[in-house]
Amino acid sequence: MICTDCARQAPTLQVLVAAVNQTDYTLPEKLNLQSDAIIGNQCDRNSIEMMDHNGHDILYLNFKERGVGLNRNNAWMRASADIVLFADDDMRYVDDYPNIVREAFRARPDADVILFNLIEAVPRRFITKKAFRVRWYNILRFGAARIAAKTEALRRRGICFNLCFGGGAEYSQGEDSLFLTECLKKGLVIYAAPVFIAELTEERDSTWFKGYTEKFFSDHGALYAVMAPKLYPFLCLQDAVRKRNTYQREPLKSFRMMMRGAGKIVRR
Repeated sequence: MICTDCARQAPTLQVLVAAVNQTDYTLPEKLNLQSDAIIGNQCDRNSIEMMDHNGHDILYLNFKERGVGLNRNNAWMRASADIVLFADDDMRYVDDYPNIVREAFRARPDADVILFNLIEAVPRRFITKKAFRVRWYNILRFGAARIAAKTEALRRRGICFNLCFGGGAEYSQGEDSLFLTECLKKGLVIYAAPVFIAELTEERDSTWFKGYTEKFFSDHGALYAVMAPKLYPFLCLQDAVRKRNTYQREPLKSFRMMMRGAGKIVRR
């Protein structure tokens, strides 16, 4: 049993959800929310609504706009808890996730950001099997739905999501990678934890991935150019070679398309 004083001292927690076209209020149940949350719902209306879900405050931000970076920032700028989790609308949290997250930060008191595992019916994403410190060379393994962070640490360094990258933006991918890169650039400590906190339900198609098209490679190159203005040619080349079987293209062709996209950033 947790004593009253201990419970009172436990860090508060909010889930910040990037959602699209929610027409009812069933999402908190679908997500299995067991904490306060802010749901950024990009839809066809403008309104701000508050509801209760099993004793937790759920704030809906319904805005007629597009862009996942903008959506995440709308929720992020209104966050009030000690710890925030970034989420999408096609996942379901495991039971007791608030205490799982708190315990992870308690075990790593120097951590500003912790990246968790996600359950998939057919595993495609990287799975952390042993805790490790996240560095520049392995930052691209992790997406936004895996991120838990200390609010004060992010705010003190002015970290937010890039509005030009991600679904619905000019460049269709990478807002999460740029967010984590910015955390590293500004000295935050990031760990990956061998703990699963949510399952991907994958109830809808991706809002940005339409196959390995020319735009995919162009946007990928633009992402590398922003992440590493001096090293982006190397990043484009290693990506093209390392993932040649996934892309099912000659590495040189993938590299050239990525470099064309990077050139759009470099010339600006």
